[in-house]
Amino acid sequence: MSIHWRKSTRSEDHGNCVELAALPQAVGIRDSKAPGAGHLTLTPHAFADLVTRAKLGRLPP
Repeated sequence: MSIHWRKSTRSEDHGNCVELAALPQAVGIRDSKAPGAGHLTLTPHAFADLVTRAKLGRLPP
């Protein structure tokens, strides 16, 4: 299986970005500066919750 990682079009060229991949029944998240370091895998529901919390400024420190 080939995984297609993508970076937001809003990302800057400074390398401080995350990349996302649609995985079978999950969403992969990795650091664009260290793609070989591994990735987080979240369920689509957990990913949607993460995005909602980030937009509302409700992520823990």
